[in-house]
Amino acid sequence: MSGTDALSAPVPATSQRHRKVVSVLGARPQFVKAVPVSRALAAAGWEEVLVHTGQHYDEDMSAVFFRELELPPATVNLGVGSGSHGSQIGEMLIGLERVLLGSRPDWVLVYGDTNSTLAGALAACQRRIPLAHVEAGLRSFNREMPEEHNRVLTDHCSDILFCPTENAVRNLAREGITKGVQLVGDTMYDAMLAFVGRARATSDVLERLGVTSGGYVLATLHRAANADDPAILSRVVGALADLDEPVVFPVHPRTAKQLVGLQAQGLVPNGRLRLIEPVGYLDMLRLEENARVILTDSGGVQKEAYFLGVPCLTLRNETEWVETVNTGWNRVIGTDREAIVRHVRSVIAPSTPRVAFGDGTSSQKIVEALTQRLEGGRAR
Repeated sequence: MSGTDALSAPVPATSQRHRKVVSVLGARPQFVKAVPVSRALAAAGWEEVLVHTGQHYDEDMSAVFFRELELPPATVNLGVGSGSHGSQIGEMLIGLERVLLGSRPDWVLVYGDTNSTLAGALAACQRRIPLAHVEAGLRSFNREMPEEHNRVLTDHCSDILFCPTENAVRNLAREGITKGVQLVGDTMYDAMLAFVGRARATSDVLERLGVTSGGYVLATLHRAANADDPAILSRVVGALADLDEPVVFPVHPRTAKQLVGLQAQGLVPNGRLRLIEPVGYLDMLRLEENARVILTDSGGVQKEAYFLGVPCLTLRNETEWVETVNTGWNRVIGTDREAIVRHVRSVIAPSTPRVAFGDGTSSQKIVEALTQRLEGGRAR
């Protein structure tokens, strides 16, 4: 190699300033959001300490995602498990403080709006370590949701706020937050682009369930306001059973606990309703892409329906993802039994173009921003 070639060659990551980030994950959607970011961090020469809080801890909600998405094994698993909000966050804080003291990272990276998100944010602030929030600026404007408090508090703690949409940027500005705000797009869109081809090629979930493309409804339900209220849950399940087409319903563990009581009372009908165990990411993508319509209270599923061009009905009274509603691909319909049936029977795919949440390079933009702030000495 000539001297000129040597000067122009890329500098090996090992000779660069050592960079370290602690990424805090705990729930199924966060694993999906983190995969493309973890890949981008590795490509840029960062050391990532991946902390799994254990908020989602069973096989179907956790381990299968690490395997399918080739997410590096967690460096630390706090094993917190289920419990009240206060006990979960308290145990996470104790464990995260130990991790941060031992690893001394340049950044703490948190995702979304779970108890793991808030615990990561508080731990970073207490140790005065710069904090970056992926999926910042979302607002449902419903303070009865624990997730809304987690979002707001995390945003007000953060040094860099990575927003998926322009509306998220505006939400932050209304709260007086403009410093450190960056519009990067949505890392779940990055993940979908990376894995949807594999899902099409490898998942046989439709064949296993005996359903055909466009010939079934897909439903998910997990939020506390719906799953923990027997009256609401029975209305939703009753509506699903009233439909005259197959309904595939992967049941979240939280929802499954409540369904046991309803089944004992004879309030969970059978018919065309297919209650199944939670599925992995690849199976879920294939189920979403081939459904005629999706019913959900999940923010991530609303987005994936939008990415894949499948009509969605949101079983809530509000949504953070207003872009999906404004383009007609998503309707917020609540949980009234008759309304659910009516909307499912009448829904059709709109002709409105879908504007993706970014261009599929959100993760690279996030890593570039972390690197620039670190090298510029402006992290805090």
